[in-house]
Amino acid sequence: MPLTKLQIAPGIDKQNTEYGAEGKWIDCDNVRFRYGLPEKLGGWEKVTSDALVGATRAILTYSDLTGVKYAIYGTNKKLYAYSESSYADITPTRATGSITQFETVNTSSTVIVTDADHGALIGDFVTISSVSGAVGGISAANLQGEFEILTVPSSSTYTIEAPAAATSSATTGTGTATYQVNTGAAVSLFGYGWGAGTYGASTWNTSRAGLTGAAGVLLQSAKWALDNWGEDVLTLQFDGSLFYWDTSAGLSSNLASTTEVTGSPTKSRFMLVSGDDRHVICFGTETTIGTTSTQDNMFIRWSSQETTNEWTPTATNTAGSKRLTDGNQINTAVRSRGAVMVWTDTALYQMQFIGAPFTFGFKQVGSKCGAVGINAAVDISGTAFWMSDESFFMYDGAVKKIPCSVQDYVFDDINTNAKQDVFCNANSEFNEVMWFYPSKNSDQIDRVVMFNYAENLWYVGTLARSSWADSGVYDEPYAAEFEAEDTTASISTINGLKAGRTFIYAHEVGVNDDGAAMANHVESGDIDIQDGDKFMSIARFVPDFKNQVGTVDLTLKTRPYPTGTQTSHGSFNVTTSTTKQDTRIRGRQIAVRIASDAIDDKWRYGTLRLDMKPDGSRGG
Repeated sequence: MPLTKLQIAPGIDKQNTEYGAEGKWIDCDNVRFRYGLPEKLGGWEKVTSDALVGATRAILTYSDLTGVKYAIYGTNKKLYAYSESSYADITPTRATGSITQFETVNTSSTVIVTDADHGALIGDFVTISSVSGAVGGISAANLQGEFEILTVPSSSTYTIEAPAAATSSATTGTGTATYQVNTGAAVSLFGYGWGAGTYGASTWNTSRAGLTGAAGVLLQSAKWALDNWGEDVLTLQFDGSLFYWDTSAGLSSNLASTTEVTGSPTKSRFMLVSGDDRHVICFGTETTIGTTSTQDNMFIRWSSQETTNEWTPTATNTAGSKRLTDGNQINTAVRSRGAVMVWTDTALYQMQFIGAPFTFGFKQVGSKCGAVGINAAVDISGTAFWMSDESFFMYDGAVKKIPCSVQDYVFDDINTNAKQDVFCNANSEFNEVMWFYPSKNSDQIDRVVMFNYAENLWYVGTLARSSWADSGVYDEPYAAEFEAEDTTASISTINGLKAGRTFIYAHEVGVNDDGAAMANHVESGDIDIQDGDKFMSIARFVPDFKNQVGTVDLTLKTRPYPTGTQTSHGSFNVTTSTTKQDTRIRGRQIAVRIASDAIDDKWRYGTLRLDMKPDGSRGG
C-alpha cells in the first residue's frame, strides 16, 4: 500500500479531549511552532555568572548617547545596573541614622543595633560606617559594611549578623547607618492572621485559609517600574517614590547614584514616560503630593512637559491629573501608537496627548477586560496584548478577546493569589507574546504560555522567567530566573544575606539549557487511522525532520477505542541517517510523541508517513 501521511494541525489544543483534538498537538514543552511546524525552542546561556539578590520583576535595556549598552534590573530587594559585563548596586537610599549602641551576646554573631526611628523592615539593607570601636570582641571592621536586617524587635532596634562571633556580652559603641528603600516579598501571597479580616470571622483553631473575601489580605510581591528619561533612568518601586539614576555617573555606589525626584509623588503603583510629548506619568498615586495617606489607586498624575520635578498644575505648565472610574485600581499602562494604554482591574482606557488646556484626553475603550498585574500587558507595533482574569485580549483599534486553545489549561492551573506576578513580554524575532505565570501549586513563576500572533497559534511550557526584555538593544532577549534557595555570593559583600538569587540569561543562543541538555517534547492527540471496526497494521514509518542535529526520540501510541488503554511503541531513535523504521504496531487510533534530551540536539518536525494495511477486527 502507498505510504499514508499523518496530518497534524499546528499549535497546541488543550480545550478538547485527546480524541476530540484529533489531528492536533495536545502538549509540549520547550517547543515553538514556526511556519506551522513544531521545533525545539532556542537555547539560553548566562550573561555572566553573577548572582543578583532577590527576584527580578523588571528589566530595562537601553543605550546611552555614546552607544554604550545598559540593562537595569529591579528585584524585590535591590536595583542593579549592568553594562559591559559589569554590575553595580544602584538601590536608592531612603534615610540616614545615628546608631547609639550595639549589643552583643557572648559566642553569638547576632548584634542588636539601636537607632531611634530607623524605619527598617525585616529583609531591608543597611550600610553601617564610622563605628567607634570594638563591641564584645567584634571589631569595628566587622560591624561596618552592608548588612541584611534579620529581625526588627522594635521601632528603635533591629538585628544584624556580623561576620565574626562575639567573645563577650556588651552594650556599647556608636556608628552611622544608611538605609536603603524598604524591600518587599519575592512572591505574592494571600495573608491570614492578626489584622487579616474582621474580629470573630473564624473560631479558635480554625484555618484562616478557609475564609474568603475580606478574611485575607493579598500581600503583593515587590516590583519596579523602569523607564528612560533621555539616556537616564526613572525608577519607581511599587507603592513607593520616584527615583532618578544618572547614566553618566557610571556604575557607581548605590549610596549616591540614585536620587529621589524632588516634588514628585511619594506613593504610586506604576510609572512611565509618555511618548513624544515627554510627560512623567504616575498611576494609582497621591491626590495630595507628598502625603502617602492620600494615595488613590484610580488616580493619575503627570508632570509638566519635559520636566521630572514639576507636578503642581499652574496656568503656565502642563502638569495635571485625572481620576478614572471603571475599576478598583489601575494595574498597568504601556505606550502605544500615539497614546498610552491604561488598564484598571476591569477596564481599558486610552490616554492621548491633546495639548492645552487639558494636556491629555481620556477615552474608555473596553470594559470587563482589565489586566491582572503591572507586567501583564505589552504593546507590539501599536497592537496591545494582555492577560485578564480569565481570558487573553488584544487591542488594535478595538478590544478583542483572543480565542485561546489552551485557555482552560492556563486559568484552571494558575495561582490566583499570585496573578499580580504574571510577566508579559515579546520575543519579536519569532512573533511571540509570552506570559510567564505561577501554577496553582507554586508561589514562584514556573510556567509560560506563548501566542504566535503572526500564525494565531498557542503553545505552553515550563520555562520559568520572572522578567524578560526583548532583543533590540542587545542582540538576544535578556531574561531573569529566580532561584529561591540559591545562596551564591552576590556582586557585593552583604553580611547575613539570606537565600534567593536571580541569574540573567541571554535567550535564543544555541540549543541548550546553559550548557546542559534541554529536555523538550511535543505530543499529538489521537488520530483515527481506520474507521469502523477494522484495525490497521503499521509495518514501518518514514520520518521527516529538518535542521536535525543529534537524535530525536519518536514514540507512537495506539488505542483500540477512544476510551481504550493506550499502548506505547518505542521510543525509536531517529537520526539524520534514519530513512525508515520497521515496526509491528496495530490499532485504530494513533498518537505521536517527539522528544529529545541530549546536549546539542536540534530538530524541526516535518511530517510522518506510515506504511499501513488493514488487519481485521480481532481483539476488537
